[in-house]
Amino acid sequence: MVAPNLITTMEDHALERVPGSERENWLQISWNTAGLVTTLVTLFFGSLACFVAGVKIALAAGVAAFVIGSSLGWAMARIAYETGYSNTLITRKYGLGIRGSALASVIFGVLIVGFLAIENGLLYRGFLFFFGVDDGWAMRLMIYGGMTIAWVLLTAFGFAVVTRFSSVMLIGFLLVLAWMVFVVLGQSGGSLSESLIYDSQLDATALSAMGVISDADKFIFSLNILVGPCCALALNTADFGRYGKSAADVGIAAMLAIFMFAVVIMFIGGILMKSATGIMVEYYVDVAGMPIEQARQQVLQSPDSIAATFMVFGGLVGFALMLLAQAKAQVLNTYSSSLCIANLFDALLGWRPGRVFFVVLANIIALSMLYGHILEFIEAWIQLLGVLLSALAGVIIMDYYVVGPRLERAGQMVVDEVVNWSGVITIIVAVILAHYVLQAFLRIEVIGSLLCVATLYPLLRLVLMRPSPANASG
Repeated sequence: MVAPNLITTMEDHALERVPGSERENWLQISWNTAGLVTTLVTLFFGSLACFVAGVKIALAAGVAAFVIGSSLGWAMARIAYETGYSNTLITRKYGLGIRGSALASVIFGVLIVGFLAIENGLLYRGFLFFFGVDDGWAMRLMIYGGMTIAWVLLTAFGFAVVTRFSSVMLIGFLLVLAWMVFVVLGQSGGSLSESLIYDSQLDATALSAMGVISDADKFIFSLNILVGPCCALALNTADFGRYGKSAADVGIAAMLAIFMFAVVIMFIGGILMKSATGIMVEYYVDVAGMPIEQARQQVLQSPDSIAATFMVFGGLVGFALMLLAQAKAQVLNTYSSSLCIANLFDALLGWRPGRVFFVVLANIIALSMLYGHILEFIEAWIQLLGVLLSALAGVIIMDYYVVGPRLERAGQMVVDEVVNWSGVITIIVAVILAHYVLQAFLRIEVIGSLLCVATLYPLLRLVLMRPSPANASG
């Protein structure tokens, strides 16, 4: 028989408020939020922004993304602290209603489980590259099976174990990353100034094919790459911030993570790949037998190139860096995925088999994505998912700070609402407008999404679809 306290630990308050006795300070929360953004994928985003826009413009875009993301993160921090809920559970009370919160689980779940799948694939290919073995079912079963078992076991025992693991891995990652930057800069053969500050590394033809002509285009391209993950972090903060002792503790953890991603990791990614490009092109030509043009494209083709760079320059240490970067992120992705899917099943079916069941289910879904067309869909729609997340965060924030208080003062606050159709409609319309209709006029889609939410949600909830006094009790 499983001890009651162990069951409580494994459930981890997935569908309830975290009690005050279990709250933690900003540092404990930050191990998790910062762990999410220190990965090979985020380094790749940074290198791509720097190569397209140049370092100065990319840094300006990073600062702008930080301002947008940290504003959302700070607003979400107070909500996470006061409710003690995960981000999808928050939407039951603010924005979508009990069953309506299933929409939040779908939006956030597609992103977070998608990243679990993407980064599983990245780790798998890293193993193949380092050990020089071919892809095959035996390798897939051994590597994917081993990783999945590890993610499940490390996530099953709740926030405390996840935080402890993330803290150790994050410290190790930062130490080894600093060493790797030193090694790459030393072997690059170029000057330090050339690696730190440089203009766009793509020719005019390549930039034109991407729709990038002017400096303004470069800024917008970089901002669109960086701001979506910042919005995801603002929401993801609630999954860990629900354990915060104060709104300030949660807000600090959110801002640290967003700054780490939008500025620090972005800059380091740019430095690494600029310094490593020459040697990596030679490697792909001499070892992989690629034509030189294909080799140049390979350097910025995917996050796999970041993993390859670490292992070409650092050998075993580079392989360890890949593991440190990805393992903590996968545990954190699994943790958030389990909370998200738990809310989905409870909201739609009222079914609560236990959080650990959803830890396992999240990993099964992620594995199924790897060998279907679902993962290709996720990768193609990453920018759209950023718009969806910004709309979701915007509705939560507007409901908590603006709309909800007005309804409460008027005695029309609905308790235990089944579906808040104003919130559902607002998210759908805001995403359609920002991504399809307004894109020609407002190319920073997250901004368009937030503006649509700020305009439409109060109009629907306070005027056109205002709850009647008869429904105020639910």
